[in-house]
Amino acid sequence: MSTKRLLAGVAAVFLAACPAAGAAEPDLAARLKLLVEAYPESLSSVKGNTLIFKDGGPTLEIDDGKAKDHPAALASGDVEDSLRQIYPLGPCERKPEVDFDPGRIRSDALMMRLFGASAKAVGADLVPVAWFGETLRVTKRQGAAAALEKVRDALAAKPELKRYLSPSAGVFNWRKVSGAKNMSVHSFGAAIDLNTKFADYWIWSGGKPGRVPTYANKYPLEIVEIFEQHGFIWGGRWYHYDTMHFEYRPELIAIAKAAGASACR
Repeated sequence: MSTKRLLAGVAAVFLAACPAAGAAEPDLAARLKLLVEAYPESLSSVKGNTLIFKDGGPTLEIDDGKAKDHPAALASGDVEDSLRQIYPLGPCERKPEVDFDPGRIRSDALMMRLFGASAKAVGADLVPVAWFGETLRVTKRQGAAAALEKVRDALAAKPELKRYLSPSAGVFNWRKVSGAKNMSVHSFGAAIDLNTKFADYWIWSGGKPGRVPTYANKYPLEIVEIFEQHGFIWGGRWYHYDTMHFEYRPELIAIAKAAGASACR
């Protein structure tokens, strides 16, 4: 089978699994192109059902061909799963539908190739980033530390927001997501938690599988918009919410822009 036909087949499976996708939304091939462009340090191209890496290392399967419900995708998502839900942008809140968690589904295999496959490997690329009176350890890989510095500089011009930003609850922490099987983006030094005084987290609120309480966001959406402008997504967009949490996922921001996905409509 030709590469073109195989990629078309993968895209067909993707679209069949996403009945809510609109005509204006980029198909899987377009999303994969944006993924490659978002990580030029490591990703080279797409070939058939695989991602090609610039280091010449093993290719990575895009779609494992397994049908997954939401919990299964969270536990062991592949690259295709991680791109399926489109993140909505903008300084507005939108109540997410059940199991709408754009970005919460991740491919651990891809994240490890992008940032490091162990705490030691990730730690070797952590650099100090000044953050409103404290110093955070952030990965320099994929431009994450540089992006967070741009966020900081934009937020520093708005001193009234500082109380929401500091003290930070941290960046690097090699661990799995609480109560889950997949790795936290904190493991890769590419996520930051803000001041927990204003945080809402679905488990802290008494949430259990199949039952997630609603919440009232306490962070100004101006903060969210600035993070999004520099490649970070917000955990407050998730059904399984984590409002203090931002993670560097430039591919999802690029896909959202291509889809015209706005939280304000």
